[in-house]
Amino acid sequence: MARGFNKVIIMGNLTRDPDVRYTPSKQKVARITVAVGRQWKNKATGELQSQTDFIPVVVWGSLADVCERYMRKGKPVLVEGRMQVRDYDDQKTGVRKWVTEVVAENLTLLPGGRREDDAYGDIPALRPQQSYQSQAPAAGARRAPQPEAVEGDVGSLRDEIDFEEDFPLDFSELGDSQGSGDVDVPF
Repeated sequence: MARGFNKVIIMGNLTRDPDVRYTPSKQKVARITVAVGRQWKNKATGELQSQTDFIPVVVWGSLADVCERYMRKGKPVLVEGRMQVRDYDDQKTGVRKWVTEVVAENLTLLPGGRREDDAYGDIPALRPQQSYQSQAPAAGARRAPQPEAVEGDVGSLRDEIDFEEDFPLDFSELGDSQGSGDVDVPF
Protein backbone atom coordinates (compact mmCIF):
# COMPACT_ATOMS: atom_id res chain seq x y z
CA MET A 1 0.00 0.00 0.00
CA ALA A 2 1.28 3.46 -0.88
CA ARG A 3 2.17 5.80 1.92
CA GLY A 4 -0.12 8.83 2.18
CA PHE A 5 0.40 12.42 3.23
CA ASN A 6 -1.81 14.04 5.86
CA LYS A 7 -0.78 17.59 6.77
CA VAL A 8 -3.03 20.46 7.84
CA ILE A 9 -2.02 24.07 8.45
CA ILE A 10 -4.69 26.50 9.61
CA MET A 11 -4.50 30.06 10.89
CA GLY A 12 -7.36 31.84 12.57
CA ASN A 13 -8.83 33.00 15.88
CA LEU A 14 -10.03 30.93 18.81
CA THR A 15 -13.82 30.92 19.07
CA ARG A 16 -13.81 30.17 22.81
CA ASP A 17 -11.40 29.43 25.65
CA PRO A 18 -9.84 25.95 25.45
CA ASP A 19 -11.82 23.07 26.97
CA VAL A 20 -9.19 21.12 28.93
CA ARG A 21 -9.94 17.66 30.34
CA TYR A 22 -8.16 14.48 31.36
CA THR A 23 -8.60 11.00 29.91
CA PRO A 24 -9.17 8.07 32.31
CA SER A 25 -5.43 7.35 31.96
CA LYS A 26 -4.65 10.92 33.24
CA GLN A 27 -3.56 12.27 29.85
CA LYS A 28 -4.35 15.96 29.32
CA VAL A 29 -6.38 16.87 26.23
CA ALA A 30 -7.59 20.29 25.10
CA ARG A 31 -10.26 21.00 22.53
CA ILE A 32 -10.26 24.30 20.70
CA THR A 33 -12.15 25.64 17.71
CA VAL A 34 -10.37 27.88 15.22
CA ALA A 35 -12.40 30.28 13.08
CA VAL A 36 -10.82 30.59 9.64
CA GLY A 37 -12.25 33.25 7.37
CA ARG A 38 -11.87 33.67 3.64
CA GLN A 39 -13.02 36.24 1.11
CA TRP A 40 -13.55 36.16 -2.62
CA LYS A 41 -15.11 38.26 -5.31
CA ASN A 42 -18.31 36.95 -6.89
CA LYS A 43 -17.58 36.78 -10.62
CA ALA A 44 -21.19 37.33 -11.62
CA THR A 45 -22.02 40.32 -9.41
CA GLY A 46 -18.58 41.65 -8.51
CA GLU A 47 -19.58 41.62 -4.83
CA LEU A 48 -17.12 40.73 -2.12
CA GLN A 49 -18.21 37.47 -0.50
CA SER A 50 -16.96 35.99 2.77
CA GLN A 51 -17.28 32.74 4.65
CA THR A 52 -15.96 31.51 7.98
CA ASP A 53 -15.17 27.88 8.74
CA PHE A 54 -15.09 26.68 12.34
CA ILE A 55 -12.50 23.92 12.59
CA PRO A 56 -12.32 21.67 15.67
CA VAL A 57 -8.79 20.96 16.92
CA VAL A 58 -7.65 18.38 19.48
CA VAL A 59 -4.44 19.08 21.40
CA TRP A 60 -2.68 16.46 23.57
CA GLY A 61 -0.04 16.44 26.32
CA SER A 62 2.29 19.39 26.81
CA LEU A 63 0.60 21.29 23.98
CA ALA A 64 -2.65 21.05 25.96
CA ASP A 65 -0.79 22.77 28.83
CA VAL A 66 0.14 25.61 26.46
CA CYS A 67 -3.50 25.92 25.40
CA GLU A 68 -4.70 26.03 28.98
CA ARG A 69 -2.14 28.59 30.12
CA TYR A 70 -1.89 31.00 27.21
CA MET A 71 -4.80 30.71 24.79
CA ARG A 72 -7.99 32.73 25.16
CA LYS A 73 -11.05 33.42 23.06
CA GLY A 74 -10.31 35.75 20.14
CA LYS A 75 -6.55 35.13 20.11
CA PRO A 76 -4.95 34.30 16.75
CA VAL A 77 -3.15 30.98 16.42
CA LEU A 78 -1.45 28.93 13.73
CA VAL A 79 -2.03 25.17 14.02
CA GLU A 80 -0.06 22.50 12.22
CA GLY A 81 -1.21 18.93 12.45
CA ARG A 82 -3.09 16.12 10.75
CA MET A 83 -6.70 15.51 9.81
CA GLN A 84 -8.44 12.75 11.73
CA VAL A 85 -11.83 11.17 11.07
CA ARG A 86 -13.27 8.98 13.80
CA ASP A 87 -16.62 7.50 14.69
CA TYR A 88 -18.40 6.68 17.93
CA ASP A 89 -21.78 5.52 19.15
CA ASP A 90 -23.76 8.27 20.87
CA GLN A 91 -24.73 6.81 24.26
CA LYS A 92 -27.89 8.92 24.53
CA THR A 93 -29.38 8.14 21.13
CA GLY A 94 -27.50 4.97 20.13
CA VAL A 95 -26.71 6.54 16.75
CA ARG A 96 -23.25 6.20 15.18
CA LYS A 97 -21.65 9.65 14.69
CA TRP A 98 -18.65 10.71 12.66
CA VAL A 99 -16.23 13.46 13.71
CA THR A 100 -13.64 15.20 11.53
CA GLU A 101 -11.02 17.17 13.45
CA VAL A 102 -7.43 18.35 13.33
CA VAL A 103 -4.95 16.74 15.74
CA ALA A 104 -2.38 19.45 16.57
CA GLU A 105 1.32 18.65 16.34
CA ASN A 106 2.56 22.25 16.52
CA LEU A 107 1.03 25.52 17.77
CA THR A 108 2.23 29.04 17.10
CA LEU A 109 0.77 31.86 19.18
CA LEU A 110 0.38 34.92 16.99
CA PRO A 111 0.22 38.62 17.91
CA GLY A 112 -3.06 40.52 17.74
CA GLY A 113 -6.61 39.49 18.43
CA ARG A 114 -8.90 40.80 21.14
CA ARG A 115 -7.47 43.62 23.23
CA GLU A 116 -9.68 43.23 26.33
CA ASP A 117 -7.28 40.98 28.19
CA ASP A 118 -3.91 40.58 26.54
CA ALA A 119 -3.29 36.95 27.42
CA TYR A 120 0.20 36.88 25.88
CA GLY A 121 1.39 40.30 27.05
CA ASP A 122 1.41 39.54 30.77
CA ILE A 123 3.84 36.64 30.36
CA PRO A 124 7.39 37.95 30.05
CA ALA A 125 8.87 34.61 28.93
CA LEU A 126 6.35 34.21 26.12
CA ARG A 127 6.64 36.38 23.05
CA PRO A 128 4.04 36.45 20.28
CA GLN A 129 4.81 34.04 17.46
CA GLN A 130 6.23 31.59 19.98
CA SER A 131 5.98 28.10 18.52
CA TYR A 132 5.27 24.95 20.48
CA GLN A 133 5.64 21.39 19.27
CA SER A 134 4.13 18.24 20.66
CA GLN A 135 7.64 16.93 21.41
CA ALA A 136 8.30 19.97 23.64
CA PRO A 137 9.90 19.28 27.03
CA ALA A 138 7.65 19.15 30.05
CA ALA A 139 6.74 22.36 31.85
CA GLY A 140 9.43 23.42 34.28
CA ALA A 141 12.24 21.84 32.26
CA ARG A 142 15.41 23.92 32.36
CA ARG A 143 17.06 25.26 29.25
CA ALA A 144 20.77 24.79 28.68
CA PRO A 145 22.79 27.89 29.55
CA GLN A 146 23.54 30.06 26.54
CA PRO A 147 27.11 31.19 25.83
CA GLU A 148 27.86 34.82 26.52
CA ALA A 149 28.56 37.09 23.58
CA VAL A 150 32.25 37.68 22.94
CA GLU A 151 33.42 40.94 21.46
CA GLY A 152 36.63 41.37 19.49
CA ASP A 153 39.37 38.73 19.11
CA VAL A 154 38.64 35.49 20.91
CA GLY A 155 42.30 34.72 21.44
CA SER A 156 43.65 31.31 22.34
CA LEU A 157 41.38 28.52 23.52
CA ARG A 158 44.19 27.29 25.76
CA ASP A 159 43.05 29.75 28.43
CA GLU A 160 39.71 27.95 28.73
CA ILE A 161 38.92 25.90 31.83
CA ASP A 162 39.29 22.11 31.40
CA PHE A 163 41.21 22.45 28.14
CA GLU A 164 43.42 19.44 27.48
CA GLU A 165 46.90 20.61 26.47
CA ASP A 166 47.64 17.71 24.10
CA PHE A 167 44.62 18.32 21.87
CA PRO A 168 45.33 20.96 19.15
CA LEU A 169 42.02 22.84 19.03
CA ASP A 170 43.36 26.36 18.56
CA PHE A 171 43.58 26.74 14.77
CA SER A 172 45.29 30.13 15.07
CA GLU A 173 48.40 28.35 16.38
CA LEU A 174 48.60 26.00 13.38
CA GLY A 175 50.83 27.07 10.47
CA ASP A 176 49.75 29.85 8.04
CA SER A 177 50.62 33.14 9.71
CA GLN A 178 49.48 35.08 6.62
CA GLY A 179 45.83 34.70 7.65
CA SER A 180 44.62 33.32 4.30
CA GLY A 181 42.18 31.07 6.14
CA ASP A 182 43.53 27.78 4.74
CA VAL A 183 44.93 25.74 7.58
CA ASP A 184 45.97 22.07 7.55
CA VAL A 185 44.15 20.49 10.45
CA PRO A 186 46.19 17.53 11.79
CA PHE A 187 43.21 15.18 12.36
